[in-house]
Amino acid sequence: MNKKMMHALLTATLVGVALPSYAQSSDAMAGANMSSSAPSAKSASTADRALARSVRHALARAQGFDVSGVFVRARSGAITLSGTVRNSDQIRQAEEITKNVQGVTSVSNKLTLFHGGNG
Repeated sequence: MNKKMMHALLTATLVGVALPSYAQSSDAMAGANMSSSAPSAKSASTADRALARSVRHALARAQGFDVSGVFVRARSGAITLSGTVRNSDQIRQAEEITKNVQGVTSVSNKLTLFHGGNG
């Protein structure tokens, strides 16, 4: 530590003023200021994960539908489907199944056909 930094810390300690340490970032300070909104953000992400699981479960239950290449993302009721399926009928089927899951408000279907191979 250089002399100026040591002097500033000593002065702040004597005066009783809290100084953020050098290692803290503005992100950490912003997080401290947003503590009142953290529980709602946490519950929203929990609800999003639960909805994504429900959609994935509904897709897995569908007769003849291979869910192994499908990724489901939920955000406030909006579902994004991405990944690959074996035939074009499954692209439409995935969207229809997803629309019928309770809590889904919209579906963005970004599924593509799996052609096999490495490229």
